[in-house]
Amino acid sequence: MKQKECAVLPLPTIALIGSDYPRLEQLARIAARKGDLDGIFLLGEINRADIVPDDRDAVRSLVVVGSWVTYCTNGDVPRRTVQVVWPEECRSDLARISVLSPLGAALIGLQVGDQMPYFVAGSLNVVRVQKVTQPSPNVVPFLQARRRSKPLDDDPGPTAA
Repeated sequence: MKQKECAVLPLPTIALIGSDYPRLEQLARIAARKGDLDGIFLLGEINRADIVPDDRDAVRSLVVVGSWVTYCTNGDVPRRTVQVVWPEECRSDLARISVLSPLGAALIGLQVGDQMPYFVAGSLNVVRVQKVTQPSPNVVPFLQARRRSKPLDDDPGPTAA
């Protein structure tokens, strides 16, 4: 009986920017301590990553928190573009993925052309980065304001005297 050959995908070199590193490590450690598999995967990636200065020219093509990434999974043609964000910025926006999700943890630190294996629900997938766009530093993200039940001004004015 002939054994099946299994191609092993080498892991790409990854890099994290210095400003993302402390928060990423803390986030991954807390999740890993709770037994979260995505946190364990992210922590493993963080431990093997090179830490680079934020102003380095190569950062333009690097997937960092806030990057817009165009990718394909398992060689499929439908490409998708998402923004990699912190977990609390994800909400229900399908264009944003948490860095603590399987795909987000796989994408962080990659560059255009890199491929990274990752697991979702026990299935092995491979993501390939096709394009990375950094957000403009002058753009402030829009966050929905919560409505308040009370007026902002609690001062009753001159009638309170």
